[in-house]
Amino acid sequence: MDDIFNILLRCAIMVPVVVALTRIAGLRSFSKMSGFDFAVTVAIGSVLAATVMTPSTPISHGIAALIGLFVVQMLIARVRAKSERVRNAVDNDPLLIMRDGEFLMHNIHKAGMTKADLIGKLREANALEFSKVRAAIFEPTGDVSVLHGDRFDDRLLDGVHDSL
Repeated sequence: MDDIFNILLRCAIMVPVVVALTRIAGLRSFSKMSGFDFAVTVAIGSVLAATVMTPSTPISHGIAALIGLFVVQMLIARVRAKSERVRNAVDNDPLLIMRDGEFLMHNIHKAGMTKADLIGKLREANALEFSKVRAAIFEPTGDVSVLHGDRFDDRLLDGVHDSL
């Protein structure tokens, strides 16, 4: 029973710490705007889980690790907003994997995907005909964006690798 009480107490301390740090750091804290953001989000979850579930981990160490992760994320976000060199080092480019109904198999493989993976993403996006898919993009976060319909603005592909 002491173990359960200890876990609940750790939750009662750590969750408000994460919420407070998120409020200080801003909305980007748990975004998936870049691969870096996603990695920090996963790390924050790992620190939270380890601190809550491992009694040998002092709560102060968990709080220090969270503060460190939030600070690093805020610093990297600011620097990458000002420096293309840092942005290129930290971020992956989005990759075009389908254009005008045609599967770009080289890029699909480059993304570590299969044609079946992409077809599943097309279904999720309610694409009803391959010919109506103007573009499918493998985003830096691992998400797949599907642009479909009759009208299409090519500016939506600005910054997309292999956007012909």
